[in-house]
Amino acid sequence: MLQLPVYLDYNSTTPCDPRVLETMLPYFTRRFGNAASRSHARGWEAEEAVDLAREQIAALIGAEPKEIVFTSGATEADNLAIKGVFESYAGQGNHLITVRTEHKAVIDSCHHVERQGAEVTWLGVDGEGLIDLEELEAAIRPTTILIAVLFANNEIGVIQPIREISAIARQHKIPFFTDATQAVGKIPVDVNVDGIDLMALSAHKLYGPKGIGALYVRRRGPRVRLTAQMDGGGHERGMRSGTLNVPGIVGFGKACLLSSQEMEADRQLILPLRDRLEQALLALEGARVNGSREHRLPQTSNISFEGVDGDALLAGLGKNVALSSGSACTSASMEPSYVLKALGLEDRLAHASLRLGLGRFTTAEEVDYAIAEIGKTVTNLQKRKTRHN
Repeated sequence: MLQLPVYLDYNSTTPCDPRVLETMLPYFTRRFGNAASRSHARGWEAEEAVDLAREQIAALIGAEPKEIVFTSGATEADNLAIKGVFESYAGQGNHLITVRTEHKAVIDSCHHVERQGAEVTWLGVDGEGLIDLEELEAAIRPTTILIAVLFANNEIGVIQPIREISAIARQHKIPFFTDATQAVGKIPVDVNVDGIDLMALSAHKLYGPKGIGALYVRRRGPRVRLTAQMDGGGHERGMRSGTLNVPGIVGFGKACLLSSQEMEADRQLILPLRDRLEQALLALEGARVNGSREHRLPQTSNISFEGVDGDALLAGLGKNVALSSGSACTSASMEPSYVLKALGLEDRLAHASLRLGLGRFTTAEEVDYAIAEIGKTVTNLQKRKTRHN
């Protein structure tokens, strides 16, 4: 039986897989020990669980377990990577290179280090959302200490040419950081094959719990240095102090194990549903896909609708279909998405956009319902605007 609202906002968060929850539950009650308590069995039990999860997470991304630093989520991982590199490499330079379409956690962290004396080059993107590799290389200076480029965009799903970017960074001996929160668990990501030195990821984007994430930090070839941003106890090899969230870490590990086993099956389920949804909506008058249709995640589609007010569109859908607009809420007003504006969209089209995110538990019945609801709402709004004109 169809349950409303139909959920099409998997890029925002995913439901916790029941198998993940089942694995976590004992660590709230019977196995409640602190993983840093090394003098008794409860602590050893918790430490063993954390070690297993670290191995499971590392295996998914081709890393070594010791290269996984647990954080409260990808936002903290982004902060730790950017601020930690800026402080640690201050003697070598103060220049960072990033992209205008990065996640806000990266953008705001870069603005923070700018206020501390950093110089940041902000690369643009083309109409498909991809950076220009020649522009990236031209931006490198002798003082460049970090290149930060999002693996896959959270709004439009566009995947950057990560291996080509990392090759440029490696050639110039500059650490390369990527926020791969949307990519890990959805498409193959391997820190060695892809040439990544620092990488942020989060459990709740791949059917794990909220409130737990990680930063991958390369240990050799080359080793990356970081200055801790949280002090007190020296946990996580001194990079991130604080009592470990054992249940969350256990869930994160299980979610990564399931993703490594089921990634291809998930893709084969999701991709046809995404294409079915997209093709039906593109049949509507004035509909267009934003960003590259070739280089993108299998679960994401961002579509603009000509002649539609974005607020009215969301209001018309909100009770029956849970999704996000291309607009980002600010404290005082609805601003058009900075990602869509970077692609060259006018404000009116950026406002009238929907981000459609599908996932492991999306059904054909839900997709067909969403097609009907979105189609009806868009058509009614377009007719209303035509009458007013």
